[in-house]
Amino acid sequence: MAINLQKGQRISLEKEAPGLTRIMCGLGWDVAKSYGGLFSFFSATKDFDLDASVICLNDQEKINNNADLIYFGNLRHASGAITHLGDNLTGEGDGDDEQIIVDLSNIPSRISKLVFVVNIYNCFERQQDFGQVKNAFVRLVNLANNREIARFNLSGTEYQRQTGLIMAEIYRHNNNWKMAAIGKGMEVKSLKEVLENYDKVS
Repeated sequence: MAINLQKGQRISLEKEAPGLTRIMCGLGWDVAKSYGGLFSFFSATKDFDLDASVICLNDQEKINNNADLIYFGNLRHASGAITHLGDNLTGEGDGDDEQIIVDLSNIPSRISKLVFVVNIYNCFERQQDFGQVKNAFVRLVNLANNREIARFNLSGTEYQRQTGLIMAEIYRHNNNWKMAAIGKGMEVKSLKEVLENYDKVS
C-alpha cells in the first residue's frame, strides 16, 4: 500500500522498495471552476499549462549546467537516467498529467538531488496562479511491478498567489535514495526564475 506523505515528511526508497532502480514520477492536477486568487478575471476557457521539470543538483545544492535541467525543451538527460515523457498543455484527463522516468542506478555520481518542480507557463500573461488548481499530487511508482510507493497530495488553498511549486525531492543519503515531500510555493514568472534559487557551478 502506498504511503500518503505529509508536507515535510521523508521516506527511504530503499526501505519501502528494496532493490528499487527504475521509478516513474507522476504529477497531476485539475483546474478549479472558480477561485479568488491573485487574478480575479480568470476565464475557464483559457489553456492552463502546468510544466513539470526536474532540476539536478550536486552536493552543494548547485546545478552544473543547463543540461541538468529536464523539462519540455530538454526531455532527456544526457546520461539517459531521466526521461520526461512530454508536456501536457491543458491538464485535462484523469490520472497523471505528466510523467518522468528515473533510473536511479544510472544517475551520475555528481548528481546528489533531483528537485521536481511545477510552474505555470505564461502565468502572468494568462492571469493564472495555483489558487486555480485543485487535486494536485506527485506520486512515485516502482516500474519493476507498477506498484505505487508514495503519494503526496497538495492543498490548493495554500498556494493562492503562487505560480511555481517545488513538489518533492529525491536525494542521496548514505548511498541510499530518499524522497522528501516539499510543497513549497513561489511567486515566479517562469522556470528561469525558479532556477535562480540554485546557483550554477562557476
